[in-house]
Amino acid sequence: MPATNRRITFARSPRGLPTPADFGADEAPIPVPGPGQFLSRTVYLSLDPYYRNVMKNSPIYAERLAPGDVMIGETVAQVLESHHPGFAVGDHVAVRNGWQQFALSTGEGVRRLDPAVAPLSTALGVLGMPGLTGWAGMVHLGEPLPGQTVVVSACTGPVGSTAGQVARKMGARVVGVAGSVEKCDYAVRELGYAACVNYKDGDLAAKLKDACPRGIDVYFDNAGGETLATVLRQLALGARVVLCGMIEAYSMDEPPPGPPLGSVVGARASLKGLVVYDHLHRFAEMNRVVSGWIREGSFRYREDVTEGLACAPEAFCRLMRGGNFGKALVKVAPESL
Repeated sequence: MPATNRRITFARSPRGLPTPADFGADEAPIPVPGPGQFLSRTVYLSLDPYYRNVMKNSPIYAERLAPGDVMIGETVAQVLESHHPGFAVGDHVAVRNGWQQFALSTGEGVRRLDPAVAPLSTALGVLGMPGLTGWAGMVHLGEPLPGQTVVVSACTGPVGSTAGQVARKMGARVVGVAGSVEKCDYAVRELGYAACVNYKDGDLAAKLKDACPRGIDVYFDNAGGETLATVLRQLALGARVVLCGMIEAYSMDEPPPGPPLGSVVGARASLKGLVVYDHLHRFAEMNRVVSGWIREGSFRYREDVTEGLACAPEAFCRLMRGGNFGKALVKVAPESL
């Protein structure tokens, strides 16, 4: 066991896309748990695009960062020492340790994990908040009907791949939008989409028109920006648009220009904002169904794992540049001692 706790800290708010210079690093004593607390060691660290908004102290998030603070983040960890009746030494948990090797917790908001149900890393992806986001947004907001056309942007990530596969299982025809030939091939071959459009290759509007000749009934938006504006011009009557994430705008210092809302009116469409915290009561429902699909082999997911806590800043910057393929994780330590 290390003698100190290595930590990655917040250094400054990025200008445009984040760089490793926006982060710092330090070491501190390993904390000692008090009454009602447990100490855990971080195994996996989740990297999520919304951290970029927290780094600029966006008012839509309660979390705040000052220079020198440990970077925020959800983790999978293993309990090392416990003075908490609900958690025993050796338990694996989903807990917000942040970007550090060791942390204390009171148990609030912590989930115990069973490695026999699904791989531990999935608790940060398709069986975690990203999976719940895709599940709730598609099932309870998008509500696709059999035979309808559903388009999902960032379609191979944990949110998009969950949303797309759920829509497919609901009987919809799913078209993905991704940023490479490799990702589009994976979306069709592994995720079962009817088609996938590479937005970096040619005319996105024309490619969507070919893939969705009768218009788009449900759009699950993870991108924002020009992708959203292009889709809005091709909505079918009565379309539903689920606004989930706008990664294209997260690294802009000025807000992007708005989409053409006239086409939304013409399509009599509904725009629905998706905030996952409104759907926490659906977590058990999502976990039960999706973990069952994983065990039976009918649900696919992909992970992009970086080794070592020290590499987390560069891995996060790569995520924000769109260089990841699948759920971005950092493996900080072995799953079990």
